[in-house]
This record gives sequence, structure tokens and C-alpha cells, in this order.
Amino acid sequence: MSVTTEDQSLTDTGSRRWWALAVLALPTLLVALDANVLLLALPELTADLGASNSQQLWITDAYGFMVAGLVITMGTLGDRIGRRRLLMIGMAVFAVASLVCAWATSPNMLIVARGVQGMAGATLMPSTLALISNIFRDDRERGKAISIWATCTFTGAALGPVFGGLLLVPFWWGAVFLLAIPVAAVVLIAGPVVLPEFRTQQARRLDLTSVALSLLGILPVVYAVKALSLGNGSSVAAWGALVVGLVFGTLFVRRQLHAEDPLLDLRLFANSSFTLTLSALALTGMVLAGTALAVTQLLQTVLGYSALASALWFMPMGLCMAVGTMSTPALTQKITPRTAIIGGLLLSAIGAALLIVVNDEHGAWPMVLGTGIIGLGAGPMFALGTGLVVGSVPPERAGSAASMAETSNYLGGALGLAVLGTIGSAVYSHRVSGDLPAGLDPAAADSARETVAGAAAEASRLGPDASAALLDSAHDAFLTGLNVVAGVSTAILIGLAVLAGVYFQRQGRAADAPQ
Repeated sequence: MSVTTEDQSLTDTGSRRWWALAVLALPTLLVALDANVLLLALPELTADLGASNSQQLWITDAYGFMVAGLVITMGTLGDRIGRRRLLMIGMAVFAVASLVCAWATSPNMLIVARGVQGMAGATLMPSTLALISNIFRDDRERGKAISIWATCTFTGAALGPVFGGLLLVPFWWGAVFLLAIPVAAVVLIAGPVVLPEFRTQQARRLDLTSVALSLLGILPVVYAVKALSLGNGSSVAAWGALVVGLVFGTLFVRRQLHAEDPLLDLRLFANSSFTLTLSALALTGMVLAGTALAVTQLLQTVLGYSALASALWFMPMGLCMAVGTMSTPALTQKITPRTAIIGGLLLSAIGAALLIVVNDEHGAWPMVLGTGIIGLGAGPMFALGTGLVVGSVPPERAGSAASMAETSNYLGGALGLAVLGTIGSAVYSHRVSGDLPAGLDPAAADSARETVAGAAAEASRLGPDASAALLDSAHDAFLTGLNVVAGVSTAILIGLAVLAGVYFQRQGRAADAPQ
């Protein structure tokens, strides 16, 4: 590492280190929070901009996919130009993109701005973690600092909908994006004062071809999954996009396997422990994001709670997740990490199973209980997962492994919004199509099939009997979609727990076998 004399003095001053951590915690919290901050704003946003079901999903997950797709790339870029410089650039771009999001006038404009937000967010995560590792040279202090950083990441993601709901009470939906402005102001002003600059003298070459191939592999496949599941758009275009994505994805894999210094070291997946833990992190994040999307919409569109009330009802999930994550170190002093992970996954499966039978007759309590249990059980997986991933590979590959763990967290959340969100939307569209009231004009029927918010908007234009019939059909269809999403989530969590149990058992036998 090359460090200037001035920067060296910053790292040697105790109080400066902790002030630096406070500054670095802000963008970490913001990036995580912004991944889910839109969930409670979706009904109002959809009605205002006229977003379709497919556009609604792109608005929510374009951010997460860009973060997941570019976080490793941005880590390499930070090595070349300097971590602090990359952090400052990313924070400024994030703020500008947030302003564009707040005053977007069309769904497509918002989707593009969310994508730019994701690109900027991808610069913030590796910069903050790398700077923390460089600033805190004592192992004990570094462990404490990274623990605070991780708490900001997971708690921010879980509490995103709560902050969004609170802002929707006095302001319009665009206000949820303005959280970035004061954070950016603090980081841009205080960062050059308290943060040192670090850059490697022999930084890896930034492989722009691999960056392009990775995005060209991911995004067309995501589009194809959405279009085919929702049954909208041209099926030829959807299948064509799927083929294009698979072709570019194959080219990306081949390039990484043959490169001397790959952007993504796919050889790490030969390690079964690494692969299993990374997959578990992604799939657990997928369940959390997918169920959160469905439940937050249900609270508003079916149960009729205000944004503030919905935020308060959803808060236990975030709090339980924070408790599960922070209590894991104490828990693992009494039981083994493998027991904590498997037990946590099974506990989350119980919470997801409660949502399979949920309906609108018992209010919000079953949903609050189910999501709270999911969040509590996921705590050990997130608290221990990154350490298990890094510990499963040789020390010289620890950096690459940590980047992949961070990527899996965001990719899992984005997949939850995309895949589970698409499943719920597809079930809703299929179910409501068969129960639309007679005499509904084609445009109104299409709007009702798109989203439950669209059905509510069309119902307000009908007579009392037709309005009640349409709302009953839409609410029943949405609940069915939530139940199906919960069933899929339960199966994923049980499957992960079983796989983890089998793997840990085999690992234990291998350790006990005579050498």
C-alpha cells in the first residue's frame, strides 16, 4: 500500500480512527437502506407514474442488480485510483442520481436513475470495507469496526421499508430518495478531513471486457424471466433475450477460467464449503427481500394501512434481524456455529410457513409474527456467513472471497425482488384474470391484471357493487400470490438447512477419519 505522510498520521491517531469509522458507516447504512426503501412507496409510486407490473419490478431491483454486478469491478477500480477518491466520486454520483429518482416523471426515467444509483452504490461498499481494514491495523479493533460495519449493512437493509414509510406521511413518494442528500453532504465534507487515502502500487488491470460480459449475461436473463413469468411482451423477444444472456454468460465464464488475473475467480467454487455458504447467503437474502416485498404491499393495498402504520407493522422484522445478527457471537459460545446456522434456517422456515396460510381475516399480526421469525432466524447465517466464506479459501484468495460474499448478499436481495416478486405477480395476474367483473372495458381489465394497486384505481371508477367485486377478486388474488411466495420461501429454507446438515456431517466424518 502507498500511503502519504499526512494519511499515515490519520491512521495513527486513535480518535481519528473512530471518527473515520463514523463517516464510513453512513454510506454503508445508506446503500443497504436504499435497497429496500421503496417497498412501502410502491403503491403510491405506481399510481402516480402509471408503472406496469414489469416496470414496478425493474424499479425495485435495478438498483440491487447493478450493485451486485459491479461491486467487484469497483473494488479493482479503487485499487487503481484510490479508495477515498472512489468513495467521494461514488457518493457524489449517488446523490445526483437520488435527486433524479425523487423527481422522476416516468417509470423508465426512474428505472434508469435507479440503475445509476446502483452503479454509484457499488463504489461505496468495497471502498468503506477496504478503508476500515486499512485504518484499523490492530486485529481486535479491526474486528470490532467490521462488526459495526456489518450491523449497518444488514440492519439498514431490514429497516429500509420503515424509513420509507415514515417519510411518506408528510412527503410524497420521491422523498424516500432524499435520505442520500444529507449523508452525501457529511461524507463529502468530512471525508477528506478524517479519511486517509490508500491505493495499491501494483493494482490489478481493470478488465472492462469482463465487466461488459457480466452485465450482458445477467440483465437479459432477468428481463426474460420477468417477461415469460408475467406473460406480457413478445415471447419471441423474451426467449431471444434469454438466449443472448446465456451466450454472454458463457463467454464471461470462459474468460474468467482462462484469465491469469480474472475479475471473478470462479475457481473458488471448486471448494464445496465456499460454494454452499455463498449460495446460502444469496438464497437467504432472496427469501428476506421477496417476502418483505409481498408483505409491505399487502399491508397497504389489501389491509388498507397507511404508509406510517405499515412501516410500524413491518419494523419487527428489522429489529428481529438486528437481534439475531448481534446475538450470534454470544450464541456461538454455547453452541457450534453449524448448529446456529442450521437452527436459524429452520426457524426462518417456520416463519415463512406461517405466511402460507395467512389471510386478511386476522389483520397484520400473523404477517408481523412470520416476518419477525424469518428475520431472527436469518441472523446467524448473515453474522457467520462471510467469515465462513473467507475462512474456506487460502489466505491469498481471502480478498476475492470477501468480495464474492458481498456480491452474493446484494444479488440475493435483487433476486428476491425479481424472482419471488415475479412469482407473486404471475400468480396474481393469473388468478385475478378469471374473476374480473363482467362489463369491465379492456383497458381497465389490463390495469387490474397488472397490479393490485391498478385494480384499486379502477375500482374507484366503478359503481358500488362492481367496485366491491373487483377489490375482493384483486385482494384474494394478491393473498394467493403471497401464500405461493411463502411456500417457495419455506421450501428454499428447509432445503438449505438439510444441505447444510448433510455437508457439516460429512465434514465432521472427514475430520474424524484416520489420516
